Amino acid sequence: MDHQKQFSTPHVLVFPLPLQGPVNCMLNLAELFCLGDLHVTFINTDHVQDRLRSCSDVESRFERYPNFRFHTIPDGLPEDSPRTGGHILKLIQSLEVVSQPIFRAMVTSGSLGHNSEKPATCIIADGIFSFAVDIAKEIGVPLIYFDTISPCGLWTYLCIPKLIEAQEFPFKGDDLDAPLSSLQEMECIMRRRDLPSFCRVREIDDPLIRIILEEDRQLPLAQAIIFNTFEELDRGTLSLMRTLGPTVYAIGPLHTHLKSRLAATTSPPASSHSLWKEDKSCIAWLNDQPVKSVIYVSIGSLATMTKDQLMEIWYGLVNSGVRFLWVQRPGSIAGSAAKGDQIPEELAKATQERGYIVDWAPQEEVLGHPGIGGFLTHSGWNSTLESIAEGVPMIGWPYFVDQQVNSRYLLEVWKLGLDMKDTCDRVIVEKMVKDVMQLRRDEFLPRANEMAKLANSSVSEGGSSYNDLDNLIEDIKLMTLKA
Repeated sequence: MDHQKQFSTPHVLVFPLPLQGPVNCMLNLAELFCLGDLHVTFINTDHVQDRLRSCSDVESRFERYPNFRFHTIPDGLPEDSPRTGGHILKLIQSLEVVSQPIFRAMVTSGSLGHNSEKPATCIIADGIFSFAVDIAKEIGVPLIYFDTISPCGLWTYLCIPKLIEAQEFPFKGDDLDAPLSSLQEMECIMRRRDLPSFCRVREIDDPLIRIILEEDRQLPLAQAIIFNTFEELDRGTLSLMRTLGPTVYAIGPLHTHLKSRLAATTSPPASSHSLWKEDKSCIAWLNDQPVKSVIYVSIGSLATMTKDQLMEIWYGLVNSGVRFLWVQRPGSIAGSAAKGDQIPEELAKATQERGYIVDWAPQEEVLGHPGIGGFLTHSGWNSTLESIAEGVPMIGWPYFVDQQVNSRYLLEVWKLGLDMKDTCDRVIVEKMVKDVMQLRRDEFLPRANEMAKLANSSVSEGGSSYNDLDNLIEDIKLMTLKA
C-alpha cells in the first residue's frame, strides 16, 4: 500500500538546457509548480549551479519549498571552457555524451528510479534533448517538452524537412532576401535571412542541422509541449503547433506569471536567477532620467560582437542624441577586452553626459523602469517577452537560434519595433534609435502598451495562461494517478 501511495505523489523532473535563458525560464516554472503542490527536482549542471550560487540567492530562495530540490550533474566540459556564442554546439554534444547516461542511470536505477523513496512520475525536458523520449518510455512516465525558444522560432525548426523537400534548403546562391514559398502558413512573408542562423550552412549533414532534424522527429512523441508565451501574442503559431499531436500549454510570460501568483500568496516576490552579477547602480542612474528617455541596450548572455560592431553601435547611439543604458557583458566583444581599449574622446565624452555602461543589469527591473523608452536587443525570447510585458518597443539585432525569426515577427507581425538584422552601421543605428524613441514613438508605444495589457491579463486569474498553467498542473497530477 505504501509503495502504491508513493507513486501517487506527483514528482516532476525539470531538465533545462544549461544556459541562462532556459534555466531562468524553467526555474520560474519550477517555482510555479511548487506553488501548485507538485514535487520538483531541478536538474542543473555543476557549472550552472556554481554560477547561480555566486550570482543569485536562488538556493536560499528555494529552501522555502520543502517539495523542491536541486540535483546537479556534470556537463562534461572543462570549467574554463566557453559556453557562449559559437561554442554552444560543443556543449550540446558534451551533454549527449556525458550528461545523458548519468541522467538515464539516475531515473532508472539511481536516486530517482522506481525503487527510490520519491520516484520520478513526469519528465519536463528542453526540446533539444531528443534522448528524453526513450528515457521516459523506458521508465514508463510521461514526457513533456518545454521549448524555451519562441513558438514561431520552433515552427521554423519543424519546417526544415519541408524546406529540404521543396529544395529551398540548403540555400542556392547568396540572395538572403529570397522569400520562402514553403512557409506560407506563417503569419508573415519569411525570407531566407529570417530563418534561424544555423540555416545559413551549405550542407544538410551539418552537425547542428542533424540535431535539429532529430528534435523535429522526437518532439511530436511527447505527451505535451509547454511554451513561454500567451495566446493573444502567438495564436497563429500555437494553432499550427496543435496540429502536431501533443497537448500544447501556453503559460507565459513566465516571469510575469510567477510574480502574479506570488503576489496572491504570503510569499516574498520573485528574485533574480542570473548567472551574472547584476550591477544595480544603473537603477539609481535611471532614477535621474526623464520618463521614457533612455534606450536600453543588451545582447544577452550568449551573443558576441566584433570590436567594429561595438564601435558602430556606440557611434549610432551617441549620434542619435538619445540617453542610453548599455550592458557590455565581459567576453561579449570578440577578441577584445573593450573597456581596456582606448575609446575615442567624442564617445567617452558623450557617454559620460548621457550614457551609462554596466557589465550586467537587473533586466526585468530595468525594462519596468519608467525611464526606459526602448530596447535594442538581440531578440532572445526571454528578453523579447520581458520587453513585451513592460510595453517597451524594440529594435531587434539578432545573433542566432530563434532570434532571426523573433526579430522578423517583431516588425511584421507584432508591430512592436524594428528589425536591424544583418547590418551594423552607425547611420542605421542612429536612424532606428531615433525612430523608436522619437519619430515613430506614437506608432510603436500605443501598440506596445496594448500588448503589455494583454500579457498581464493572460496571467491574471481567468486569463489564458493562468488557465493553461492550472490545466498543466492538474494534468500532471492525473498522469501520475494513471501511472
